[in-house]
Amino acid sequence: MKLRTLAGPIAGILLPYLLYEFMRRQAWDVSLHLPAGHFYVVSVVALLAVFIAFAVGIAGRRVRNAKVGFLALAFVSLAEVFMVHGLSTPNLMLHATHLPGVTAPLSVLLATFWLWLSALPSDHRLVRYFSRRERTLLPLWTIVLAALGAASLAYPDAVSFIRLNVYPLNGLVTVVVIALNFHTMYRYYQAYEYSKFPLQMAIVYSSGWMVVSQLIMVTGETWRLSWWLYHFLLLASMIAMLIGLKKQYAANKSLAGALRALFATDPIERVTDSISPSVKALMAATESKDVYTAGHNLRVTLYALQIAEQLELRPDQLRALSHGTIVHDIGKLDVPDDILNKPGRLTEEERAVIERHPVRGYEMCRRLGFMKEELEIIRSHHEKWNGQGYPDRLRGEEIPLMARIVAVADVYDALTSDRAYRKAMSREEAMAFLREHRGTHFDPVCVDAWERAVQNADVRVS
Repeated sequence: MKLRTLAGPIAGILLPYLLYEFMRRQAWDVSLHLPAGHFYVVSVVALLAVFIAFAVGIAGRRVRNAKVGFLALAFVSLAEVFMVHGLSTPNLMLHATHLPGVTAPLSVLLATFWLWLSALPSDHRLVRYFSRRERTLLPLWTIVLAALGAASLAYPDAVSFIRLNVYPLNGLVTVVVIALNFHTMYRYYQAYEYSKFPLQMAIVYSSGWMVVSQLIMVTGETWRLSWWLYHFLLLASMIAMLIGLKKQYAANKSLAGALRALFATDPIERVTDSISPSVKALMAATESKDVYTAGHNLRVTLYALQIAEQLELRPDQLRALSHGTIVHDIGKLDVPDDILNKPGRLTEEERAVIERHPVRGYEMCRRLGFMKEELEIIRSHHEKWNGQGYPDRLRGEEIPLMARIVAVADVYDALTSDRAYRKAMSREEAMAFLREHRGTHFDPVCVDAWERAVQNADVRVS
């Protein structure tokens, strides 16, 4: 990580905390007992969190990425629990109860947990566990939190046994919030270094401000001017997320793409239009580095989807296939340009460097939150049916099906594209090559499926 680019996030955490420490030591850190003002500020934070959760949740239905659903859950948690915090403001709707002191740290703790989960690698045990419940998790969690919130407002004394704002639990919660948020910030900053997506940096700032908010909750004196600061930090967190979402959509026109994908009748068009801006950006980065593969990723994706249609794969498998195939060569970003674009034959050492790109791509996308099927494509698309491929020497059906599909599409496009060291083959010559290596290099079933697609004139070329 470059220290210069870390200056913003570091300052974003330190300056608010230093301001708080400065304020609480001043004589003008007076008590501002404003129950109505507290309710309004908290309500704005909660409503913005609801909007973010809704926007991210809608996108999550179209973008196949484990992180998206967890982000929505984070802001649903913050919205619902923090709203209870506002509604339980002393002497506004309820008498003075233990509820405000419980719900404020609980809202940050729950949001922190889901943000942290979104930052974990997609093959992590916890991510796999919750991903299996992806369809029901968000609505169920929303309903459960709403029910518990309503019950706590109806019977506030029932939660008096929860002592999140009292030693030693408040100290434990603070340690957990700091540890998880710092890990989240580190992971999202790593991802930002790869892709420069605005939403990733927004999450870095949002997580940092949650840390400062938690510290103020624990050490601040209720109603003091300095204590109010954490409410505005959480508000800043929501605004940062909204700006990140706006920039993400504005830069890549992904909302229009999502709408096209939603209403398109052609299944291939639906899948390709729903490819997320982040995945498209990774694809563009790969193709800008390799001068001989302009359009290669998209063509291979379209060919692979044609094969998958012949094999009657499900819509969710088509989405996984498109997202994995469009960045199947992302590991080439780590290959030196003089090797990647060398016009002549490669040396053994140079070929060894090239053959590391599936593993490098797998590691990169694993950190970015790609799911299991996509990761298998990235890692295994150079495996061969006879076990002579790389990087893992998988044989036959040990090779994931989607990687076998991509192997056929990838080689077909390579053969029918011009390279510095040879002219492109005709389609007939390329098909003859695939048939010749059917059962050695390629899965026979996938070759047959591609041949049917070609014969049926289903092939679409970008």
